[in-house]
Amino acid sequence: MKKIFAKSCLAIVLAVTVASQAFAGINLPSISPLVKQVGPAVVNISTERMVKSQFGGFRGMPREFEEFFEQFGPFLGPQGNGKEQLQSALGTGFIISKDGYIVTNNHVVQNADKIYINFSDKKTKTAKVEAKVIGLDPETDLALLKINVKNDLPTVKFGDSDSMEVGDWVVAIGNPFGLSNTVTTGIVSAKGRDIHAGPYDNFIQTDASINPGNSGGPLLNLDGEVIGINTAIAASGQGIGFAIPSKLASNIIEQLKNGKKVSRGWIGVTIQDIDEITAKALGLKGDGGALIGSVLPNEPAAKAGLKAGDIIIRVDNSIIKSASDLTRAVASYKPNSKVNMLVVRDGKELNLTVTLGERNLSQNGKQTAIEKGTSLGLSLRDLNIEDRQQLRLPQDLNGIIVTNVKESGQAAKAGILPGDVIMAANLKSIKNVHDLINIMDKEGKQRGAIVLQIYRQGNAFIITVPLEK
Repeated sequence: MKKIFAKSCLAIVLAVTVASQAFAGINLPSISPLVKQVGPAVVNISTERMVKSQFGGFRGMPREFEEFFEQFGPFLGPQGNGKEQLQSALGTGFIISKDGYIVTNNHVVQNADKIYINFSDKKTKTAKVEAKVIGLDPETDLALLKINVKNDLPTVKFGDSDSMEVGDWVVAIGNPFGLSNTVTTGIVSAKGRDIHAGPYDNFIQTDASINPGNSGGPLLNLDGEVIGINTAIAASGQGIGFAIPSKLASNIIEQLKNGKKVSRGWIGVTIQDIDEITAKALGLKGDGGALIGSVLPNEPAAKAGLKAGDIIIRVDNSIIKSASDLTRAVASYKPNSKVNMLVVRDGKELNLTVTLGERNLSQNGKQTAIEKGTSLGLSLRDLNIEDRQQLRLPQDLNGIIVTNVKESGQAAKAGILPGDVIMAANLKSIKNVHDLINIMDKEGKQRGAIVLQIYRQGNAFIITVPLEK
């Protein structure tokens, strides 16, 4: 037995040694030439804005760290005095044209009073330049900036993200924690990731090290082309980063550069994924497709004859495997485009042609601020389709969504949060903002308080809010 064990151990050692020698014989390419070529086109972005202090004792630090301390402020020290203070933030961007157009993330520059582009490349004569915002697209978290300089700037170009395969090498360059022009390498870990950051999630996942400050920086292939924009990280894990594919980003950036608003197709339905149980109940062979939960009246889907319960499995040549697939497919077309949809209804396939409308959030739920003598201190709007999808609301749930909460208001003191859905007031169902206003006018003044039924993250509960006189 001992001899057999010894022989087995020797065999394992020999196998590992041979494998190690074989791997050592592989000459991995140096990325130094790539960094020298592309590095000068990657810039550091710093922003400034004036905010009211909410927490004392941690002043002057970058916004990323200050937000962490503010989150745990009540447990760490005294509250701030409400005075305005200068808040800074850091990010990354890359130059796409010699005359100074720069791509970054929307969340890097949103709400900033001033935006500065910092060049670390010695060949670039300008060290720091103030930038202006050309256009923003919050739904894809993209932003386009412009700076004015006398000299031609180094640039980087977009590559084809669709051509990248899982396992391909990638390079990230950015400004993590303020450490400028940091280079990390890794591979494409996965494609088509939906992390519920927005309606068009289709991220490239990579294990190239990405940290706070890398946001807006390029994810490059070995040809030095941008195949993704580094955007998000998994807070609870290491080596898990996400980038917006260049195919999506380049189209959005081109629209912003041409001075146009970003236009997306719209059909006017609520949709959901089909799990195995639902597929079996509907008599489907597979579990792919997007199930229509409801159809808005007088919208493109209704006009084309689509009905609740229909399952969309194809849009033109795009196979639809999930609700996200349908959202992205429709949004990739311009308004007024005619698309063919293959639909399963009652177990049979049929083709329908839909003339797309234009997706416009302001038409699908106008925000109405309640500013009255008996104010709740809330900003509210009617629920729209995007709200239902992002919050994963039950199809039969009606109500209005809280978009903002006044810090000193009665609603905030009672515990209402942005994203809450108000389903009922004083035990009366709420379908729109005006329903709530009417109940407040008729009953609130007499009783001095209003009882709200709230839906939050799968739970429903009651909150009573005193009304200000």
